[in-house]
Amino acid sequence: MSERIQRMLRDPRILIGALLTLAVVLLALFGPWIAPYGEQQIVGRPFTHDGAFLGTDYLGQDVWSRVLYGGRSVLLISLVATLLGVVVGTLAGVIAAYAGGWLDEVVMRAGDVLLAFPQILLALVVLSAVEQPTWWMIALLVALAHIPRVARVARGVALTYVSRDFVAAAEAMGESRLRIAVTELGPNLVVPLLAEAGLRLTYSIGMVAGIGFLGFATDPGAADWGQMTNENRLALLVQPWGVLAPVILIAVFTIGTNLIADGLGDHAAKGTSS
Repeated sequence: MSERIQRMLRDPRILIGALLTLAVVLLALFGPWIAPYGEQQIVGRPFTHDGAFLGTDYLGQDVWSRVLYGGRSVLLISLVATLLGVVVGTLAGVIAAYAGGWLDEVVMRAGDVLLAFPQILLALVVLSAVEQPTWWMIALLVALAHIPRVARVARGVALTYVSRDFVAAAEAMGESRLRIAVTELGPNLVVPLLAEAGLRLTYSIGMVAGIGFLGFATDPGAADWGQMTNENRLALLVQPWGVLAPVILIAVFTIGTNLIADGLGDHAAKGTSS
């Protein structure tokens, strides 16, 4: 296992992806401490080059400072949604693959029902029904979009292991089905599901930013990368940095996580074939 991890770390895609992802995460975490101005501080006229080097936004707030403040909420919600979706989806997929029969059918058909709904539309319908969306509400809605997709991947991978000798040995020792699914099948899914988690995190970032762009941010006055693109889009030709700066950071993060996911996916495929 350690040799396999070392090979993955030597993969240039995984290394470059990790560096890009880490750079954006560090900027989002420590950005408020290095921001030249406050999150809502007016520093000049709207859509001008006043303030720091990226100019001002639609209210005259410093764009660079808003960017540094705006990453935490997007990344936090995306990370929570991804973790929740991957954990629940993995459990559902592994249990369905191992149990088989009617339970497998119920889990997969329930996933089909969720996949039938456009997830962003479902999220907007729910969020428009509440007075003020909360971060955990957005995280749950995004996680709900991940669960059936992750469950299908986990089920497909787990089906290759349910008939192996180590599963039969665990059954002969009298271990419960749930324990076998978690402790015997679970570790064999780590690398494939890490690749899937990278893709799910990319999807989470896009969906959370999209929800903010459409006006459903948790705090209308706070800095938010998705919300910033909506607030400043009308002056894109005059002062583009209010839109471009958050979009570039989201793109860099997306590229980084996709590179990691692609590298892990290739290593998972090689491990399966060998």
